[in-house]
Amino acid sequence: MIWFYTLISVIIISLISLIGVFSLSFEIEKIKKVSLLLVSFAVGGLFGDAIIHLLPETFKEMGFGLLPSLLILSGILLFFVLERFLRWQHCHEIDCPDHRKDVANIILIGDAVHNMIDGMIIAASFLTNIPLGLATTIAVIFHEIPSEIGEFGVLIHSGFSAKKALLFNFLSGLTAILGAIIVLVLGPRINDFSLFLLPITAGGFLYIAGSDLLPELHHDVKLSTSLWQMILIILGISIMASLVLLG
Repeated sequence: MIWFYTLISVIIISLISLIGVFSLSFEIEKIKKVSLLLVSFAVGGLFGDAIIHLLPETFKEMGFGLLPSLLILSGILLFFVLERFLRWQHCHEIDCPDHRKDVANIILIGDAVHNMIDGMIIAASFLTNIPLGLATTIAVIFHEIPSEIGEFGVLIHSGFSAKKALLFNFLSGLTAILGAIIVLVLGPRINDFSLFLLPITAGGFLYIAGSDLLPELHHDVKLSTSLWQMILIILGISIMASLVLLG
């Protein structure tokens, strides 16, 4: 049953990589507005999953000693390093001709690694318990939708055709399945393997929500936008909180 839930979840995550194609029929400004709303949703989902699900489960299983705290901090550091070295580029402007192809390659490599980690995170959560796995899957989906739309746009801007961008984005998304299978195979064989991934995941989610996503919400300072952002953040948190009832 755990294999079934996990594989269905990571297949859904992989299919999200195809969502970028729908952005071709919309104006850029509309895409930006929708993406910002999805980012608000993702902030609530990631914070909610980390604080409501992952951290309590970590402290329940590992206690309140030094080890879980260090693992949480290592998760923050790990995602910082991934962001720095997998998405770093010499030219900070995407329009720089000398770096368009390099930027596309970096995006694809970074996305493949990121998706594999997502798959590992989801599998580790399901190995702990099914409600936690569902909560983590929803949190990842919240984050992946605006991320995949943005990455698809970068690939198009870097010279990829729509079909090529779609294909390569989908192939990078399939690494989520690989990551999940690795954890499902190794998890039962290595003591506390999946358990150690929980605090690392919590740290990573806190970093993504606090460092990457929240600053994006400050770009539009309109009162109406701020209210919608607040509503969607609360909605994301509420969904995570409601999943506790499944436990």
